[in-house]
Amino acid sequence: MSSGETVPILVSANLDDRVLVHCALNQSLASDSSAEDISLVPDIAFEPTLDSPGINRESQPLLGGIDVSYNQFPDDPGFSDLVWQAEVAIDNGIFPERISQGSSGSYFVKNPTGKIIGVFKPKDEEPYGRLNPKWTKWMHKLCCPCCFGRSCLIPNQGYLSEAAAYLVDAKLSLRVVPKTKVVKLVSETFHYPRIDRQKARMKRAIMEQFPNVGLRFNRIGLPPKTGSLQLFVDGYKDADYWLRRFEVEPLPTRMSQKFQHQFERLVVLDYIIRNTDRGNDNWLVKYDQPAILANGSVQNETPDAVDWNLVQLPEINIAAIDNGLAFPYKHPDSWRAYPYHWAWLPQAKIPFSHETRELVLPLLGDMNFVQDLCDDLYLLFKQDKGFDRGLFERQMSVMRGQILNLTQALKDGKSPVQLVQMPAVVVEKRVEKHQGQHTNRFLSFTQRFQDKSPFFSWC
Repeated sequence: MSSGETVPILVSANLDDRVLVHCALNQSLASDSSAEDISLVPDIAFEPTLDSPGINRESQPLLGGIDVSYNQFPDDPGFSDLVWQAEVAIDNGIFPERISQGSSGSYFVKNPTGKIIGVFKPKDEEPYGRLNPKWTKWMHKLCCPCCFGRSCLIPNQGYLSEAAAYLVDAKLSLRVVPKTKVVKLVSETFHYPRIDRQKARMKRAIMEQFPNVGLRFNRIGLPPKTGSLQLFVDGYKDADYWLRRFEVEPLPTRMSQKFQHQFERLVVLDYIIRNTDRGNDNWLVKYDQPAILANGSVQNETPDAVDWNLVQLPEINIAAIDNGLAFPYKHPDSWRAYPYHWAWLPQAKIPFSHETRELVLPLLGDMNFVQDLCDDLYLLFKQDKGFDRGLFERQMSVMRGQILNLTQALKDGKSPVQLVQMPAVVVEKRVEKHQGQHTNRFLSFTQRFQDKSPFFSWC
């Protein structure tokens, strides 16, 4: 090799980025030159690429190349700030913590102070996802493959189902589902395949040795995961805990009525979205019992007021979590029926209250509202890379059938247990054309009852 000859070395920074490193190696080095005078990589030049995305914030390499605009919600700046707090916490080493309960990979997300602010459920770690870190579903698939999965659900859409349940809740003003949206997060505590972790380590090593080369990578760390982020509700316990306690210590009349109204909202939500996984362990209750506040905590101006104490009124609320196994594209008709477990509670035998009917009946009875709801769900579900318009329309057909039954039950003054006993119905939408002087299109709906029942009706 002649003196001063340039040797091109091609380093692949990514599938899209290539960096051309020119190393000028001088072969005529003096024998008495020290090792400190030898420059192995004295000159580095980059081969430009037109489609290379730029780094648009300082923490981009550590966050795995997340599109900054993706986690922004212009109509909800509070939720955008919540996601930002989670990202800052992860950058500072406060990683999400995997939840031990459940049959999927779900994580408690924290803010920079370490406080839990949300629950993140990645798409690929769902109960039937390929990277589910829990062994429950793996054993289920191995030991009982005929009953594995839910044949009525579209696989790997649980994160969309979580967000869609909140959308339905918000449209109907039920206020039982904590705010839930689709976001992207990356953390070392998430379950990644070995190859992803090895690639991340290799890129970090290149970044340390050749910083200018590492800057050309689209992503330095682990790939971001798409999933649902739900606000964490504090002070709630499993409904099963409170239901057993209410049997021993009945609620006062006022609290019992409020609990009944909250329960009916849960029923409305579950029935519309056809939740296939609603047990008494995945909906929560918060009961703040009445408490007497000492007058020492209140500043009183008059001496006569010292003999009075303040009574804090009781409050009771329900939170409907775990909505990832909902929105089926057909009614269960295989092995299991996936019943609503709240149907066996005494509250389910009470007819729907006037308050519930006044809240949802005017909306559900309006076909324009139902169509707007379907349109909003379409905008949400089409985010998925595997979105299928035909399957989505079948999902909406099931939902419209559920709304039809619920509307009739509310008009007839039925109870939740009578509602679930109504025959399953599907309302299919068709677009018909009429040729004339002008081509007109209009929607028609066809009602169809399910003619096949699951093998087991109790599970």
